[in-house]
Amino acid sequence: MDSKLELLTQIARGIATHFGNNCEVVIHDIRKEDIESSIVYIENGQVSNRKLGDGPSEIVLETLKKNPDLLKDRLSYLTRTDDGRILKSSTMYIRGKNNTIDYILALNYDITGLLTIDNSLKSLLSTSETEDDEKQPKRITHNVNDLLDALIEQSVALVGKPVALMSKDDKVAAIQYLNDAGAFLITRSGDKVSNYFGISKFTLYSYMDTNKEK
Repeated sequence: MDSKLELLTQIARGIATHFGNNCEVVIHDIRKEDIESSIVYIENGQVSNRKLGDGPSEIVLETLKKNPDLLKDRLSYLTRTDDGRILKSSTMYIRGKNNTIDYILALNYDITGLLTIDNSLKSLLSTSETEDDEKQPKRITHNVNDLLDALIEQSVALVGKPVALMSKDDKVAAIQYLNDAGAFLITRSGDKVSNYFGISKFTLYSYMDTNKEK
């Protein structure tokens, strides 16, 4: 274990102990060649039901696709687990030489119980029947296959129509979303995406090239 990871694990243990069992702390190693097992340390994994050696989150894939100089820590946003619990999350980028991203330190605090109390209070105190819609929190996945499924669902939601009704431009837009999200960093993702959208691998690459030209 290098000194930086050793320091991060010490911090992770301290945070998890301080905030208790509802606070999950995860360390992703971005330098690994095998991104499908990016989690190198985790405390309170029962929060998201993940474990050591599990795959990357959506944030990790986005990190691998972006210029490190443009990345900023993402603090206090909402995510959700497979079983519907809501988490308050923060993602911090740990940098190495030349400003590259070496690790990601992520915090996920289960606020489901607190939201139940909050909703009860709002119901009691509110004088308005409608409130502004909030963005749906992103789902925390356990492995790259689940993550790819989630990204494909998001690409279809972005277009706003089922694949059977999509035009070429619709499919190009969906492929652009997946490419920007880092979906094609996942092994054999091209096969699954092309089958899902009913296009050949050649057409898939053509749509990706079209997006580059734009």
